[in-house]
Formats: sequence, C-alpha cells, structure tokens
Amino acid sequence: MNQVLFDSFGRLRSGWRFAIFMAVFIVAVSLTIPAFRAVAILLLDEPQQSLPILTFLSSVISLAIVLLISWGCGKLLEHLPFKALGASFTKYWLKDLILGLLLGAAAVVIAVGIAAMFGGLSFGFNDEAGGTILMAALVSLGIFTAGAAFEEAFARGYIFQTFVRSNLAWLALLLTSAIFASGHIGNPSSGTFSFVNTFLAGIWLGAAYLKTRTLWLAFGLHVAWNFVLGTVFGIEVSGLTQLSEYPILREMDTGPEWITGGKYGLEGGIACTVALVVSTAALWFAPFLKASDEMAELSSPPDAGGSTAEGAEQN
Repeated sequence: MNQVLFDSFGRLRSGWRFAIFMAVFIVAVSLTIPAFRAVAILLLDEPQQSLPILTFLSSVISLAIVLLISWGCGKLLEHLPFKALGASFTKYWLKDLILGLLLGAAAVVIAVGIAAMFGGLSFGFNDEAGGTILMAALVSLGIFTAGAAFEEAFARGYIFQTFVRSNLAWLALLLTSAIFASGHIGNPSSGTFSFVNTFLAGIWLGAAYLKTRTLWLAFGLHVAWNFVLGTVFGIEVSGLTQLSEYPILREMDTGPEWITGGKYGLEGGIACTVALVVSTAALWFAPFLKASDEMAELSSPPDAGGSTAEGAEQN
C-alpha cells in the first residue's frame, strides 16, 4: 500500500498530488466564480455590455485561487517554496517575458502569412473604430493578460510541474495539453481541427516551461498570441470576438476553412498548425532560452543534483 501512495523518496506520488490539486481547485472555483457572477449581474445595470469586465475579474479571481492552491500543495505535499511555481521575479524573468511576447507575436504572423498566401485571408483597416482603438486595445490587453496568467498558472503550473519533478515530463505535456484543449471545446464553432491545434498550443506552452522552468516565457507567448490575433488582426480568438470589439484591422476570410479556420479563427485551420509546429521547434532548440540554476533545482526530482525538495526550501 505504501508503494501505491508514496515514491522512493517518501513523497506522495505525483498522480495523487495531481488529484488533490484538481479536487481542491474544482471545489474552490465551483463555489467562488458562480457566486461572483451572480452578485455582479445583480449589481450591474447592463450585464451583457459588461462582459469584458466580468471576464477580467473572473480571470483575476481564478488566478488568485490557483496560485493559493498551488502554494499550498507545493508547501504541504512537496515542502517547496512559492518560488518553485515559477511565477516570481526570479533570474531571467524579464528576458523570458519579452522573448515570449516577441515569439508569440511572430507565431501569429507566421500563421496569418500562411493563411493569406494559400487561403482567402486578407485585411483592411478598421475605419469604424475611430478614436476608440487605443482604449479598446488597452481593455483587450488587460483581459488577455489576466486570462493568460490564469491559464498558465493552472495548466503549466503545479499540475504540470509536479509530474516534471517525478521525471514524467512527457505525461505532463500530454495530460495538461489535453486539459487545455478540452477547456475550449465549448467555444463557438469549435471542432476537431481546433481541438488538435489547441492541444499543440499546450505542447508549445509546455515546452516553454521546460526550457526556462518558469511561467514567464509561456505567459508572454500566450498574451502575445491572443492580443495580436484578436486586437491587431481582428481574428476570432478561439472562436470569440467579444474580447476585441474594436480591432486595428478587420479580417476578410473567404476560406477554405481548413486553411483559415473559418468562424473559429486561425486556430481552427492548418495555417495555425504549421505555425505552432515551427514555433515549438524554434523555441525548443533556441540556445538563448535556458533555466537559471535555482529554478532548475527547484523543478527537478529530489535525486537530481544531489539535493532534495526540503533542501531547496531551506535555500
């Protein structure tokens, strides 16, 4: 029975750690978010027009919940400090964030270029937006930032990292990418192609964590992808258009859908598939992306480098 519950280092096995995190997270979110939305709808005069505000606040609350539970699980189950999560201002954090923003924007440009060259995707300036473009861009940036922060802290945070510390990085990639993709199934116009691409996006973002052992690179990739896709090019972000109401450009999509993604946006077509594969390979083999010694130690199994999680906490 001990072998079923505990590994050779006396730690609760990663599968049980994952299950505990998920159970606590599901209960906490199920109790908190619906209650918040119900109160917000009662207080707001026009809830539909306040969708961006509700989305932003829901993401912020969800982020706070996931960070708190991640800290608790890391502390109680693996004797790790909060820093191990990779969300602190550790060495290389700013470099990783900036590179993430640049590489994420580049990935969108690759996908758009493919869809424009081989499909019927074209763009025109959004004359209707007028002077609201800047304000709308700031609002959408806030929404995309909060959303990406929550999704990265959840999908590439504790549940990903706890498997990595058990030498199961492959399982972390596959499992969290499947969870990430499943979370988008209910989006408008989603389908098989969009599921596959979102799964590949999970691999891309997971690889970003494995290269740096922090969340900053993945966070930058995620924010830049959504913002450039939705606010700059005016393309649906995972089938959604409400979060970028006044984009800088307006897309004109005449298909074919298997290339351009149709009503789901680029993430539903093969142009996105190619961009994600190319971007993942470039990221993985980039020599300028690496983890600091401290984060490499905090994210490694107890036997790596002759240190343990308990020792890392004391450092």
